[in-house]
Amino acid sequence: MTTWQGWQRFATTELPAPPQPDDPPRSTDERLAYHSAFVTIRTPAISQLATQVRTLMILGRHQQTTARPSLIVTGPAAAGKTTALLNVGRTCHLAHTRKNPPPPGSAHSAAPVAYVLVPPGATAKTLITEFARYLGIPVTTRMTQTQITDAVCHTYTQAGVQLVLIDEIHRLNPRTTTGAQAADLLKDLTERLPATFVYAGINVTDTPLFSGTRGAQLAGRATLITCGPLPARHGTRQPFRDVITDIENVLDLQQHKQGVLPRHAAYLHQRTAGRIGSLTRLIRQAAITAIHDGTERITKTALDAVRLDHLAEQHNRPTRNR
Repeated sequence: MTTWQGWQRFATTELPAPPQPDDPPRSTDERLAYHSAFVTIRTPAISQLATQVRTLMILGRHQQTTARPSLIVTGPAAAGKTTALLNVGRTCHLAHTRKNPPPPGSAHSAAPVAYVLVPPGATAKTLITEFARYLGIPVTTRMTQTQITDAVCHTYTQAGVQLVLIDEIHRLNPRTTTGAQAADLLKDLTERLPATFVYAGINVTDTPLFSGTRGAQLAGRATLITCGPLPARHGTRQPFRDVITDIENVLDLQQHKQGVLPRHAAYLHQRTAGRIGSLTRLIRQAAITAIHDGTERITKTALDAVRLDHLAEQHNRPTRNR
């Protein structure tokens, strides 16, 4: 998805459809493929991010003299940051193409969304090269950073990029010389491109990105959205249980009874520490196992048998008394 062709394919590919009561039964292979791809569960973070992006894109649409307001999505690993980022990007892409279909006979359409990963140990030049690679802008070893940046700004403007999604932003360290130059490059791009920037990274507020003069500039322009673990309770609501219910409602198992998984909400919250990524992986793995072994249902015993990601397993490891 870090090239325009890959992003366009991702954004326009039809999403997996949950089973409907009147649909004919799917084959085993179809159901396995469905639980592998699965649907995107709309979490509070996704809803908040979608609203903020839509508002800030309108807010900055006619801003000419300074950088447009931006967003930072932060939180621990496996909390659904990238899922939220991609979901909002896809929505923006589809909304734009519906309103602005390419002319008849045209082989090219506008590129409303750009998705860029910050490379490990990013320098300003390697980072701007990633921007160039996304739209297939030719880059040679003899080109300077300034030349690549000028080409990127020109091409992105001509292509109509309105939303720039930058993932793995925690890889930048402005306390180093190369990291500071890369951070300055991003600031330059926000001032030169007529687009809204959305950054995502692991626990960004705990990194050097928010410290010093450069950090103050970023914090002063960006709205922070925390994509953290879902609490078991929030006032009278039970957001984690609600998400479990949403996941259960879209499973495609022949013998599973609705309401079983929400009854194990406390257990699931303890096992996953409320992380949406760990939760969906746990339930999907259990569903795939249930199809393979013919039980066609998920029980607590089946959930116990699933090995979680290492992060969740570490959380559940007993603390030894010393």
